[in-house]
Amino acid sequence: MITRKSKREIEQMQQAADILIACHKKIAEMIKPGLTTMEIEDFVEDFLKQHDATPEQKGFSGYRYATCASINDEICHGFPRHEKLNDGDIVTIDMVVNYKGGLADSAWTYAVGNVDEKGKRLMEVTEESLYRGIAVAKAGNRIGDIGHAIQSYAEAEGFSVVRDFTGHGIGPTIHEEPHIPHFGLPHKGLRLKEGMVITIEPMINEGTWQSQMDDNGWTARTTDGGRSAQYEHTIVITADEPLILTEQNPK
Repeated sequence: MITRKSKREIEQMQQAADILIACHKKIAEMIKPGLTTMEIEDFVEDFLKQHDATPEQKGFSGYRYATCASINDEICHGFPRHEKLNDGDIVTIDMVVNYKGGLADSAWTYAVGNVDEKGKRLMEVTEESLYRGIAVAKAGNRIGDIGHAIQSYAEAEGFSVVRDFTGHGIGPTIHEEPHIPHFGLPHKGLRLKEGMVITIEPMINEGTWQSQMDDNGWTARTTDGGRSAQYEHTIVITADEPLILTEQNPK
């Protein structure tokens, strides 16, 4: 069932988003060669506790961590680990924050030290893909408009769009209907309505879009070893422009 959120519910979600934003900004300051994603995991746990918030994905369907930490060819749901990040890596940190029942979800890809030009371009195109999808996420438009905006841009830039993982509705639980594919046809799919809260979270690959699962049953990675980047926001569909709850750099 698709729910449309009240003003009060959206305010609660914004409070969670404010904590998530602050946490991501701290992570951006931490990222460097030699850091481990387990150190990021421990930091997030402590940061949320200090802000009276909880990591919503910890325990979700048996997932054990507060964060997903996906490195290089890992598309999503990478486990935090004790191995050190290397100069030139890219790492995506994804988390869902619960603050007094309000949820917010955001992933961000970070450059570790000196990333090569293709890696930088992958990150730039992925972030731009996110905002192109958000730009058409308006009441009256359809879900296919979001996917088409992302796919047409990313593929024109020489990258591919992951098909196996999608955005989603959020609140009161992590994954609500509807699914939000990052590929598709314009003017197709469910019509967006005011009050819907969704995530848009394109995962863009250097090579093929196909993924394979690790033996842990969670982590997806590219089949050809190419790198993958992801950027994600939680947004509210309004009568006007979409409201980005998790925006780190509001204009």
